[in-house]
Amino acid sequence: MRVYGEGVEVFFDREDEVRTFECMSRHGHGPRLLGRFPTGRVEEFIHARTLSAVDLRDPEISAIIASKLREFHHLDMPGPKRVLMWDRLSLEKEINALESEFSGEDQCIGFCHNDLQYGNIMIDEETKALTIIDYEYASFNPIAFDIANHFCEMAADYHSEEPHVLDYTKYPDVDERKRFVQTYLTDFLELFVSHHCLIVPSVEGEEPDAEKIKDLMNNIEKYTLASHLVWGLWGIISEHVNDIDFDYMEYARQRLAQYWLKKPEILSCRVDDE
Repeated sequence: MRVYGEGVEVFFDREDEVRTFECMSRHGHGPRLLGRFPTGRVEEFIHARTLSAVDLRDPEISAIIASKLREFHHLDMPGPKRVLMWDRLSLEKEINALESEFSGEDQCIGFCHNDLQYGNIMIDEETKALTIIDYEYASFNPIAFDIANHFCEMAADYHSEEPHVLDYTKYPDVDERKRFVQTYLTDFLELFVSHHCLIVPSVEGEEPDAEKIKDLMNNIEKYTLASHLVWGLWGIISEHVNDIDFDYMEYARQRLAQYWLKKPEILSCRVDDE
């Protein structure tokens, strides 16, 4: 039974979230919707465990996540298929500059989870089947942003004694990121149409093009900056609307500090330069 939290609607539209969940439920993705009431809903119980921070570094599990995320991005969800991430930010001058930096590039747009931390991924230990849960922040966005956000979440351990503390030495290295992207792109072709990308099945076993791997990795690294801004601002706002015992301001400070630290480096280099 899920009871909706108070104050969190400042981050997303509850009716949009409910429609997303109902659509996911009807099409067999995520838990089934069993019932609704004014302040919440009843969902199907999933016989699986939630991932831990350590699980994200397991190569086998990481590969399964990449495949599942690719499937998620391919979902044909209702609503306008336009990027929403910039609308959700409010540092106007900095956001406009960053959006302009990315606007000239061909981008694959997909239905993104936008909060793919380990607590929102469940795994069946026997079948290794993954289920992605909690769609409050889900919307159409560049797939590179969703993957970048997932990589950034590897710096967090929300079940430690200091859950707000981030360790960026745990951010995946080039080899880890490349394996993830290779798995993500395997068996799929990219079709660019007017700076949008539809992901369609290709011949089974086809290896992804090396240039596509490199381009997606470069875009992912750029979108880590957007991830830091999104969650930095989220932390600042959460300090005023959330009563959970979590140091939101310190979390926000770390995300924004990482943004300013990495921005010059990321915007001036490419993966193949590393």
